[in-house]
Amino acid sequence: MNQSVIKALQLLDYFKEHPELTLAELATLDKMPKPTTYRLISSLEASGFLTKTKHTSHDVKYRLGLKLLELGSYVADQLDFRKIALPHMQQLNQQLNEAVHLAVLEGEEAVYVEKIESKKHIRLYSRVGGRTPLYLGSGPKLLLAYSGPKKIAEFLERTELKKVTDNTITDKAVLAEELEKIRLQGYSHSRAEIYPDTAGFSFPLMDHNGNVIAALVVSVPAIKFNKDTKAVIIEKMRETAANISKDLGYKG
Repeated sequence: MNQSVIKALQLLDYFKEHPELTLAELATLDKMPKPTTYRLISSLEASGFLTKTKHTSHDVKYRLGLKLLELGSYVADQLDFRKIALPHMQQLNQQLNEAVHLAVLEGEEAVYVEKIESKKHIRLYSRVGGRTPLYLGSGPKLLLAYSGPKKIAEFLERTELKKVTDNTITDKAVLAEELEKIRLQGYSHSRAEIYPDTAGFSFPLMDHNGNVIAALVVSVPAIKFNKDTKAVIIEKMRETAANISKDLGYKG
């Protein structure tokens, strides 16, 4: 990580114990020259992470800015969302006895933020904090499908679709058609796109504004991917996704 970024983050840490600090106090705490400290403070202030509380020529003090409150609120919202979804995920896990996940969009990847394992001896490869490119698997494809035309166009333009298994979609025209299909049917499924022995199903979770904020994902052994199993999983997942979205304030 860039050393200036590290130093700037360290400066923010000092405000946990000192609500307001001057330039001199920050320089002393961090054992840095005043000019270096001033440059970092100026950057943090310009970005909204710090704000001045006094403007006299001899006593300029700084405190944490509203940008941190904005980011903190976002993190809290994410945690609240997981708490709301978790009881429904547990129920779905019991109904299907399959692994259930939550995935969210972050940049060019899907990030798994929650997982409930199957009680079977079979363990799948996903993990909380794991990341997957948006063209691989049911959850990532669903998040990409609902990310909007601009995001999709940019992704298709700059992303190389690397082959991982024989079922990986490597043709951008085919992927574009798949994304349209996902939006039309309201869910996504995949088979052996990342791992040869795994299949997946995903449904969108909506917030109160009707925005897709996450994918509800169920992973199953690929050998169970048949017409009857698919119908049961889709029915239960559709119901669960609707209930979670309702609890998140979605009125649709």
